[in-house]
Amino acid sequence: MQRSFNFKLITLAIAFGLAFAAGAAFGQGSSGSVGGTVADSTGAAIPGASVVLSNAVSGYTRTATTDATGQFHFYNVPFNPYRLTVTYTGFQTLTKTVPVSSVVPISLPLALAIGTTTQSITVDAPVDLVETDSAFHTDIERETIDRLPVESASSGLSSIITQSSPGISADSDGQMHGLGDHAENSFSIDGQPETNQQSKAFSNQVPSDAIQSLEVIDGAPPAEYGDKTSLVVKATTRSGQGVTKPTGSVTLSYGSFGSSNLEFNVAYGGKNWGNFISANGLQSGRFLDAPEFAVYHDKGNEENFFDRVDYQLNAASSLHTNLQYTRSWFQTPNSYDTQYGFAAIGSPGLTDQRSKIETIDVAPTYTQTLSDTMVFNFGPYIRRDDFNYYPSNNLLADFGPIQQESVAQQRSLTNAGVHSDISYVKGVNNIKLGGVYQQTFLRENFQIGIVDPNLNVPSTPAYNPVLRPYDLTRGGALYGYHGQTDVKQLGLYGQDQITAGNWLFNVGIRGDFYNGLSIQRQAEPRVGLSYNVKKTATVLRASYARTQETPFNENLVLSSEGCLDPVLNAILSTIGPCNPAPFNPGFRNEFHAGLQQGIGRHFSVGGEYIWKYTHNGYDFSVLGATPITFPIEWHNSKIPGYALSGTMTSIKGLSAHVNLSSVAARFFNPQIGGVGATIGSPTGYPFRIDHDEKFNQTTHIEYALPFRKSLFYSFNWRYDSGQVAGAVPCYGTTDPNSTCAQYSTTVKGVQTISLSSLTDDEEFQAGLACNGKAATHTSGFTTCAATALTSSLVKIPAPGTEDDDHNPQRIDPRNLFDMTVGDDALAHFHERYKIGARLTAINVTNKYALYNFLSTFSGTHYVSPRTVTGELSLHF
Repeated sequence: MQRSFNFKLITLAIAFGLAFAAGAAFGQGSSGSVGGTVADSTGAAIPGASVVLSNAVSGYTRTATTDATGQFHFYNVPFNPYRLTVTYTGFQTLTKTVPVSSVVPISLPLALAIGTTTQSITVDAPVDLVETDSAFHTDIERETIDRLPVESASSGLSSIITQSSPGISADSDGQMHGLGDHAENSFSIDGQPETNQQSKAFSNQVPSDAIQSLEVIDGAPPAEYGDKTSLVVKATTRSGQGVTKPTGSVTLSYGSFGSSNLEFNVAYGGKNWGNFISANGLQSGRFLDAPEFAVYHDKGNEENFFDRVDYQLNAASSLHTNLQYTRSWFQTPNSYDTQYGFAAIGSPGLTDQRSKIETIDVAPTYTQTLSDTMVFNFGPYIRRDDFNYYPSNNLLADFGPIQQESVAQQRSLTNAGVHSDISYVKGVNNIKLGGVYQQTFLRENFQIGIVDPNLNVPSTPAYNPVLRPYDLTRGGALYGYHGQTDVKQLGLYGQDQITAGNWLFNVGIRGDFYNGLSIQRQAEPRVGLSYNVKKTATVLRASYARTQETPFNENLVLSSEGCLDPVLNAILSTIGPCNPAPFNPGFRNEFHAGLQQGIGRHFSVGGEYIWKYTHNGYDFSVLGATPITFPIEWHNSKIPGYALSGTMTSIKGLSAHVNLSSVAARFFNPQIGGVGATIGSPTGYPFRIDHDEKFNQTTHIEYALPFRKSLFYSFNWRYDSGQVAGAVPCYGTTDPNSTCAQYSTTVKGVQTISLSSLTDDEEFQAGLACNGKAATHTSGFTTCAATALTSSLVKIPAPGTEDDDHNPQRIDPRNLFDMTVGDDALAHFHERYKIGARLTAINVTNKYALYNFLSTFSGTHYVSPRTVTGELSLHF
């Protein structure tokens, strides 16, 4: 039964926020603004001066022209250090450093000296290639997002983050595992927290077309971020404020697997208002990453609408609102077995399992400027995901090699809350005080029945009469389960960024109050420091964070309490342990230390080492061949690793960025609770979770012709050393930390591996061969000598050497190459209209490779075969 605690403090905090805002109005808190006045030495305004705000590393560049009173303004500026350059004929060029690190508006009085534009004055030191922030992070701007080759618009946001940030292990269907954790990722969209999973199979993402900039924090999270903080993604959406002429594009694309996409966006506004709209509709014959390299039963479509409205109510207050509606519908891709093989042995027709996800999000934010140094934000929000999973029309057709049940689900996850903060910037201090309260309404309807005629045979000792009414092979019906709970969370925080000479100190404290199926309160100190060695362009940094790690909300009730239901316990126990547990939030201590180094005018490198120690670590199990997953709780985890990055800013149109990382994901038994498989020994031997990866790297290179910047070539290279693939049979009988014993036998004195747990098709999916003969969809092996079993897709440890911690089975390394070539101004007409064209190729070499094989979380999935997409666009 759910417990509760006193929420009077929450009510008072919300009431105080409303009272504070009374009489003013309802804007946004994830970006700043830069404005000012340009005048001559006498104080007379200079109209028509050109003002450029830029950051060489992120690629951000914006241009404004002063009005009749000499004023200029840049709205929606992501937090970063910038270089401001002012030019006007007859005057010297002025350059000034402008650090934007708060929502407090920056107003600059700028005076130009008489001279020529070839002369210049630098008010402050120029912006370096390094940042003094104590938290290691990656900045991704619209300019990069727009030209990065990505596989699918439906998971564009996660694909961009995976390709642009270190420390991320890529998985199927847009899943990304940040810094050794499964989906412990927190998204902040214009200040709105979104900590539920973001991927094709769980929830519809904000369209990447709506994103202005991303800041991906790999380092210790600041105190304002809680819940899931292994990777913090701070997103700022695009705005129409200040865009006095309608500006946007219409894009049509078509490519491999019959994939088509129609996309539209427009930004329009004035000094006091703005509107940005993005809408698209796509369909594909390969919507999800499939369990076969070939495509069977994998159609899907998505419709996405995003609208951001900004309105300046008066000189001191503004309203900003985000609206999103997304609907996706897609088939569960079939393996060869479920498409053809099981039909041949009696399954009645094609397996036809499908999903539908609908997402609605409404998030207004009110911003009140209290003084030149203080700003107040208040933002209520509500986001709802409806997930519906449909079985085949003939339920018996759902029977497959890894699925003995037919299931249906209708699940909703509604997240309603409010975030509020006060920012104060003066002198050496940049202070932020705030809080967030959210309530997540979980409603889980689940129907399940047995479709394997051999699972509950009445004549066998294993027969369970409880399951007889729900055995569909013997005239039974589906069993229905309903679970619900409300997860209440309150986070309060205070933080200060203190600049003292070359030192920068980040200090903060956060308090998290979690009331779900269990109750936990955590006090979480956060501290970081950096030192800027200006002479050598070196920044040294270190940080520490205590965090609360909350359980996943997807199927939380069913996984926690469903095992108490005798029918569900009997059914689910056939796929692994069914342990009822309250799922207490974990707590983590994490340490980071690293540096960033500028080299010359165009190069910077940086990196850090990471130690993370978690009590109560979380992962997932998957139900059969479905996308229905259950959270699993382990005793603890240890995650060490490193992340490195290097940037080359544009040199005559050529720019590059490279990321490298290695992150271990060591989990420790016993399994405390959840539905699904227990890995390894219950006596406490460690094992590597299936998204552990020794090394990965991404390199992105872009070249734009200096004399025609609209013509460009963009190239991406991704290398993955391979995730753990523990379901591949191996040989070993003596190591207590090895799972090989279940496959190991001796035949006529020869060490032999039993392959009876796999179907012929599964052996083919794993790329297995025995004595050089490869398995096919319909022809495999029952046994194979341990020294003769090889794989073209998986690394199998030598006989007797497998260790779940130090030498597990792994997916083979893979190199994937993607590229885009295009011209965004191929043709002009009517002055402001341009026609563009692009050609994008994903997996150019058509690499035949796995993401994983029979993973406890994601099952078997292959990387996408080569896809080629052509695109035409109209820019206005």
